[in-house]
Amino acid sequence: MVECGECLGTDERNGVHHYLLPVVLMTLALWVRLTIAPVQAGLQYLTFFPAVALSCILGGYRAGLVAVIIGATCATYIFTPPYYSFSIESFQASLWSNTVFFMDGLIVSFAVEAMHRYRQKYASELKTAEESAAWLRIASVAFESQEGIMITDSKGRILRVNKAFTESTGYSVDEIIGQTPRLLKSNRHDSAFYAAMWESITRSGSWQGEVWDRRKNGEIYPKWLSITAIKDADGNVTNYVGTHTDISERKTAEEEIRNLAFYDPLTQLPNRRLLQDRLQHAMSSTERNRKGGALLFLDLDNFKSINDTLGHTAGDNLLQQVAQRLTSCVREDDTVSRIGGDEFVVMLEYLSNEVLEAAAQAETIGEKIIAELNQPYYLGGQELYNTPSIGITLFDDNRNGYEDLFKQADIAMYQAKKSGRNTLRFFDPKMQGSINTRVALERELRKALDSQQFRLHYQIQVDSSGLPFGVEALIRWLHPERGLVPPFEFISLAEETGLICPIGEWVLETACKQLKLWERHELTQDLIMSVNVSAKQFYQSDFVVKVLEAIHRHDVNPSLLKLELTESMLLDKIEDTISTMNALKAVGVRFSLDDFGTGYSSLQYLKRLPLNQLKIDRSFVRDIAVDSSDEAIVSTIIAMAHSLNLDVIAEGVETDEQKQILLNKGCIHYQGYLFGKPVPIEQLEVMLKQDCLC
Repeated sequence: MVECGECLGTDERNGVHHYLLPVVLMTLALWVRLTIAPVQAGLQYLTFFPAVALSCILGGYRAGLVAVIIGATCATYIFTPPYYSFSIESFQASLWSNTVFFMDGLIVSFAVEAMHRYRQKYASELKTAEESAAWLRIASVAFESQEGIMITDSKGRILRVNKAFTESTGYSVDEIIGQTPRLLKSNRHDSAFYAAMWESITRSGSWQGEVWDRRKNGEIYPKWLSITAIKDADGNVTNYVGTHTDISERKTAEEEIRNLAFYDPLTQLPNRRLLQDRLQHAMSSTERNRKGGALLFLDLDNFKSINDTLGHTAGDNLLQQVAQRLTSCVREDDTVSRIGGDEFVVMLEYLSNEVLEAAAQAETIGEKIIAELNQPYYLGGQELYNTPSIGITLFDDNRNGYEDLFKQADIAMYQAKKSGRNTLRFFDPKMQGSINTRVALERELRKALDSQQFRLHYQIQVDSSGLPFGVEALIRWLHPERGLVPPFEFISLAEETGLICPIGEWVLETACKQLKLWERHELTQDLIMSVNVSAKQFYQSDFVVKVLEAIHRHDVNPSLLKLELTESMLLDKIEDTISTMNALKAVGVRFSLDDFGTGYSSLQYLKRLPLNQLKIDRSFVRDIAVDSSDEAIVSTIIAMAHSLNLDVIAEGVETDEQKQILLNKGCIHYQGYLFGKPVPIEQLEVMLKQDCLC
C-alpha cells in the first residue's frame, strides 16, 4: 500500500487534483452497488471520504496515500451485504454506525501514514549504513595506496595506518597504534591554525591543506593532508580518516625556482628583482613609519684584473667572500644584494628621518664595509687585496622611483672612483645636471658617428733637424651647433659606452685612406701615420683582421702605419697583447707605447713587447727645464729605450730649451706646439710645403 501511495503522489502535499481519484472510485463503487442492489444500497462508507480528507489536511499527509486508502475502503464496501435503505428513519437509526465509520477512517489514515513514515526512516538508515559500509570497503582497498592513510576513532586515537604512512613518518605500526596525531606535531602551527581546521571539519565534515609534521627522527617536513569525518546514521562521528602526501620534493623544487627567480646563484644574495621589490616596499613604509633609508651602490676596484689573471674560479671565490663580509657588516633588517658582475647594493632601512643623521648612519656602515673589504683575501693559496668604491643615496619618501634611486647611487659610486677609489661618496643633486648633459652628449655622439661629423686633425712629428718624418692622427668632433668639440669631452664617454670601437675603426679607415693619397706626392710619400688605439678596440677578437682589411682595401704600405698603445693596456691580458702585436708586426705594422712613464708597466713585459718606439709623456717634458726629478725620469726613459733598441719620441715639446735638453740626452724625435698644432689636412699640407719647419 505504501509503495502504491508513493507511485500516485510522492512529493505533493494537499494537492487538490489528487482527490479526484477517491471521488471517481466512490462514484464507481456507488454505481456498482446500486446496480447490484438498487433498493438497499449501503452508503455508510461515504463517511470515509470526509474523515480521511480531514486527517490529510490537519496532519499534512500525502494526498496520494489518502487516495489509495479511500479507494481500498470503497472496494471493500462494494461486496458488503446490503442492509441500509434510503429512508430518513434508517439513516437516524444508523447514526452511531456512521460515527464509528468516520472514526475508523481517521484511525486508518493515521495508522497507515505512521507506517509509511517508519518505513521511510528505516530505508534511510539502511541506505546510510550501506553507504558507510561501501565507503569502508573502498577505504580498505585504498589502504594499500601510495598515500599515507590513518584511521582514528572519534576521540582521535589511531586505530589503523597503512604502509605508506609508516614509511613517511618513520613510526612502526606498533609505535603509532593507540597514539594520537599529536605525536607528529611539529609546533610550526599555532592554535589558531588548528582551530580553523577543526571548525571546517565540524561544519563540513572535511578539511584539507598543507601541514608541517615531524618524523620520528625529528625531521620536520611538509605534507598535503586531507581529513574526513565518518558519521553513523544519527549523524554522530564514529571515525576520522586522514590521508597525506609527502610534498618535500615539491617544496624543494618550488624553493629552487624561487631562488633562481629572486636570488643570485653564486652568492645566494637577493638579486636585482628581489631588491627592487624590497626597495619599493621600503619606500612605501618610510613615510608611514617616519623613518629614512639609504642605498649603497658598491663596485669592486680592479676586480677585472684579478678575474683575468687568476681565472673565473678565483673571481667567483672573491665575490662569495665579499658577499659574506657585506652581510656581516649590516643589520638584520638590511638587505645585501648582488645585481651583477662585481656590483653589490646594500639597502639600509629604519634610519633617522633627519637627513644629516641618516647620512651619518649610512656613512658609518659604509666606512665599516670599506674597512672589512680592505682585509686580505686568500684565493688559491695567494693573499690578495681588493678595495670597493661606494656611492650612497638617501630616501625618506616615495617621491623618487626605485630606478631613480639606483641611478643616483650609481652616479655617486662613479664619483667615488674618480676620487681615487676605495672611498665613498654621497649623491649630490647638482650632479644630475652633469648627468643629463652626459646623456644628451651620448645621444649626440651616436648621431655624430652616423652623420659623419668626425674629422681627423694631424700633428706633425719632426727629427732633430726639424724635418717631418711622421704625423699623429687626432680625432675631432665637428658639432653642427657647438662647433669643434675637443676630444677630452667625448673620448672617455665613448670608452664607457663602447662607441670607441666604431669610432676607432673610422679613424683607422680614414688614416689608411690618407696614406694612400700621400703616396702620390714625393713630399708626403714617406710620412708615418700614428693612430691611437683604445684597449677595447685592441682586444676585440677581430682587431687584427680589421687592421689588415683596412691596409689591403687602400693598398698602403703597412710600415707607414704606426699604432699607439697606452701603457695601462699592459696590465691586462699581456699574452693576448703580445700575440696581437706579433700578428701585425709580421706584416710590417709599427707600434709605439704612448704616455710612457705614467703607468705601472713591468720591465719584464716591456722587453717582450714587439715595440718600435717609446713616447715620453708630456707631463715629464713640461717641467724638464726646472724640475730635476722630471729630468732624471726622462734620462732614464731615453736610456731604457736605447737599451731595448727602441726609438724614443717626446710629446708636448713647446720651447727650444725643452728640445735642446731632450737632444742632449739622446732624444732626436719630437712632437708639440713648437713644431705645429693639430690641424686639418689642408693646413698640414700647406705647412709641409713651407720651408719653415724648425
